[in-house]
Amino acid sequence: MKQLHKQMSSKRDEETIPMSQSSPYSPKTLKHPRSLPRSLHYLFREQRLLFILVGILIGSTFFILQPSLSRLGAAESTSLITRSVFNAAVDNNYPPSKMTFNYGGGGGKTGRVPVGIGRKRLRIVVTGGAGFVGSHLVDKLIGRGDEVIVIDNFFTGRKENLVHLFSNPRFELIRHDVVDPILLEVDQIYHLACPASPVHYKYNPVKTIKTNVMGTLNMLGLAKRVGARFLLTSTSEVYGDPLEHPQKETYWGNVNPIGERSCYDEGKRTAETLAMDYHRGAGVEVRIARIFNTYGPRMCLDDGRVVSNFVAQTIRKHPMTVYGDGKQTRSFQYVSDLVEGLVALMENDHVGPFNLGNPGEFTMLELAEVVKEVIDPSATIEFRPNTADDPHKRKPDISKAKELLNWEPKVSLRDGLPRMVSDFRNRILNEDEGKGL
Repeated sequence: MKQLHKQMSSKRDEETIPMSQSSPYSPKTLKHPRSLPRSLHYLFREQRLLFILVGILIGSTFFILQPSLSRLGAAESTSLITRSVFNAAVDNNYPPSKMTFNYGGGGGKTGRVPVGIGRKRLRIVVTGGAGFVGSHLVDKLIGRGDEVIVIDNFFTGRKENLVHLFSNPRFELIRHDVVDPILLEVDQIYHLACPASPVHYKYNPVKTIKTNVMGTLNMLGLAKRVGARFLLTSTSEVYGDPLEHPQKETYWGNVNPIGERSCYDEGKRTAETLAMDYHRGAGVEVRIARIFNTYGPRMCLDDGRVVSNFVAQTIRKHPMTVYGDGKQTRSFQYVSDLVEGLVALMENDHVGPFNLGNPGEFTMLELAEVVKEVIDPSATIEFRPNTADDPHKRKPDISKAKELLNWEPKVSLRDGLPRMVSDFRNRILNEDEGKGL
């Protein structure tokens, strides 16, 4: 039996050897291309052709009806806009009888629409926005409906100038020094950051020129990065002690590059250079304003500028300090006029520079007499030696701003000074009360 089993197993081994030697892979037979009758049969099975035809019909119907639907939607949106403008006019006591609408395609008259309707809300950053001029500018921008971000290191700015805006959802305040870069997403940049009075910019002249140069570089870099329009508030000090009177924007100035005031004068001249280089080389939209002497509420009480000095000294019953012989001339514009000029320049298509100031010219002695008339006729004057590099004459030629910006100051010195005096009286009274006097 064992021998029979061995013989049978050996036979099975002999039968399996050739199979193992044969190729273990057999290629799969290729399918023949589907013939046309089979394709047609597949198409007609289960009503596939019917579904294809229905899809084509639905698509054709949509493309045929689309133009009429678009016209209908435009008509409805026009009606909606008209109703919303009408309602807004009624809410603002605007006479609807004066309103006509023209949405294109017709010959109707273009009517007057209430201000602020249909305008895009902008996101705007104001450097130095807690300062005297900056805070008034922020009020203007918030008042017209924009979102405003204020950047200030509070060297000369005060939170009190902005406290009335803290609860506004469109207002944001960042404590930051523009000498250091910052990343924001904005549409416009008003660059006002820099101490502007002799007392403040002489206190740390290196910091002053760093603010003018590095601060302006950082803000121009931000404008380039996000595609924002950039406005630089330069100064009439770029003209130095001018040999041309009144000063036009084409005048290159007469500046001492190594004097006590050079940190501010030359710093602003460098800032203008940087702005124009970014405009020409990087395509940044820039605007340059050269600001002349400005006064109004929220000025620092003791910042060394002549109007604030005279007003504060007279209210405190101190003699008014006149440096030199008092025959130096200055031109004084009220802060609201300056703000209107800055906004007009930003919204315009002209780069500048533009002189923004009041061409009304006063000597220091004439200004002292006006202050006496408004505050205290018994006020006295005290003469002191003149300061270094003090300009003898300063008066803007604003014909360029009149022509291209349709701007000129409206508030005279005798009209604007009482508003400033009222603000100073309240603050000096509170200051004295805080000292227990």
